[in-house]
Amino acid sequence: MTTPARQRRPRADARRNYERLLAEAETAFRERGTDAPLEHIARAAGVAIGTLYGHFPHRRALLGAVLRDRHAALFEHADRLRDHPSAQDALADWIRAMVDHAAAYAGLADILAAGVDDEASELHVACQRMTDTTAALVDRARKDGAVRPEVTGADVLALTSAAAWLRGQVSREQADRTVDFMLDGLRPDR
Repeated sequence: MTTPARQRRPRADARRNYERLLAEAETAFRERGTDAPLEHIARAAGVAIGTLYGHFPHRRALLGAVLRDRHAALFEHADRLRDHPSAQDALADWIRAMVDHAAAYAGLADILAAGVDDEASELHVACQRMTDTTAALVDRARKDGAVRPEVTGADVLALTSAAAWLRGQVSREQADRTVDFMLDGLRPDR
């Protein structure tokens, strides 16, 4: 009799295919954005498109798997920021981290923004955690007088999405200057 753990263990070739698909998807999303053709990803991984769909039934599932490690690193960073001595610096650091994260692939900012309201999305839990973290850091900064009293987490998320989108339109230096202007505009003395 086989144990349930042995029955569920994927074959070695299936694991290799899965890992190759993730690696090729990461490359394709970075080079072509989140709309990169799935057929191209499958071909680059050396598998048929049916194999890709066998592992990832749709694009969001593939994107969610590719982002798993990135999300984990982002949330570890967020956990450290909650204990940062400066609420203003913690929020600024989080905003920059969110912009970097959402700008990793063209089109990702839009997908993340939509994921918070789409409970069926593989990205929903991560998007909700980003939303909750942002709200907590904004609330802390507001209580410390580090941001204007009317600033909300939703405002900051909209601004980070815009800044991430902008990274694909102008030089990184120009986009980062825009983030600096945004941070300056959040301060209560503006």
